[in-house]
Amino acid sequence: MKVLIVGANGQIGKKLVKLINESSEHTVRAMIRKREQAEDFEKMGVETVLESLEGTVDELADAAKGCNAIVFTAGSGGHTGYDKTLLIDLDGAVKTMEAAQKAGIERFVMVSAIQANNREKWSDAIKPYFVAKHYADRMLESSGLNYTIVRPGGLTDDPGTGKIKAADNLERGFIPREDVAKTVFAVLDKENTYKRSFDLVSGDEDVETAINNI
Repeated sequence: MKVLIVGANGQIGKKLVKLINESSEHTVRAMIRKREQAEDFEKMGVETVLESLEGTVDELADAAKGCNAIVFTAGSGGHTGYDKTLLIDLDGAVKTMEAAQKAGIERFVMVSAIQANNREKWSDAIKPYFVAKHYADRMLESSGLNYTIVRPGGLTDDPGTGKIKAADNLERGFIPREDVAKTVFAVLDKENTYKRSFDLVSGDEDVETAINNI
């Protein structure tokens, strides 16, 4: 399976690109928005494509052409305004879904946010972010694409433990970005995760076991 990573230069994206690149099961194409971001990927032998989530659906479809799956792990980041959250986390995500349909790609994995599906659990401090994630996820669920939505808790830079808890309606918790990347890698071709969504935090099951039990 050839996988386009949207948000490849992000912290989860970089870890996921490395996992896929070192695997024997899949190959990877990294979507980046600045030419200078290509160097590190090219040193790894990773194919890159230059495209922006503020571009057109046709441009995104061209970036995805020849791939079999898309992982959306892009985000506007904590240092931008909520206008960028709307443009990247919501509209950028939906345009990527439309691009997948246009390019004939059925498999789509979304990195969302814990409890994004449950308005009553949203943090008031970043409510617009949860709104964007909520409606992007709903659009994915109604898109006809073969989706999996992974909703991680608070992200940390701690080394991954390889131990997670994956289920619906989890209490808030934390998880290293490395373990999020491992989980996304694990679900790529797991049929039991197709048309499914789940919350994700650190736990006591290894990634493979937890995903098999979704």
